[in-house]
Amino acid sequence: MVKQERARRTREALIKSAATVFDRDGFSVASLTAISSLAGVSNGALHFHFASKAALADSVEEAAAQRLERIVTAPEGAVGNALQMLVDTSHELARRLTEDVVLRAGFELSRDQVRRRGPGLYRQWHRWVEGALKRAAGEGVLNQVTPEDAAASVVAATTGFEVLGPQDPQWLSHQTVTRFWQLLLPRLAEASALGGLVAAGSRPR
Repeated sequence: MVKQERARRTREALIKSAATVFDRDGFSVASLTAISSLAGVSNGALHFHFASKAALADSVEEAAAQRLERIVTAPEGAVGNALQMLVDTSHELARRLTEDVVLRAGFELSRDQVRRRGPGLYRQWHRWVEGALKRAAGEGVLNQVTPEDAAASVVAATTGFEVLGPQDPQWLSHQTVTRFWQLLLPRLAEASALGGLVAAGSRPR
């Protein structure tokens, strides 16, 4: 039991260290020696848990996908309409991207051309955004725009913030996401619903 717990902690440390190195150096440049050193374990211990750098990157992306899933499912039972839920969740995603290196590295790995695995986290986020907008349409708070068209705009902007954020943290700031929704909500929301929507997010920060 003690060995299992130690192995679990080592694996988690390696995933976090790998995320930090991938985030800093990129997948192609990142070295396993740098990852194992940052985690405080030997190269042999790293290879015991992960057969290759690609396998380690897969585990980082899987861990990031689990984090994203928790972000998008957290507000499901909240009071309010689905459009406000989408606004709130986009704010939470931006905040978490600035704070959580595993989530941030997962998105970076999803778009890495060398790995050729496809944009997994981006698809996950797109599916959820489109589902939220379909729900908003069913609630009568979405105007004549289709959920599919609205989702394309929301995903393009929010993932653009994620790409630009490492160069300038202002792109992932609360102010930037708020301004985005101030511009977009009048186009998306029914006039009767617009007054009740909070572009800055309805959850306590």
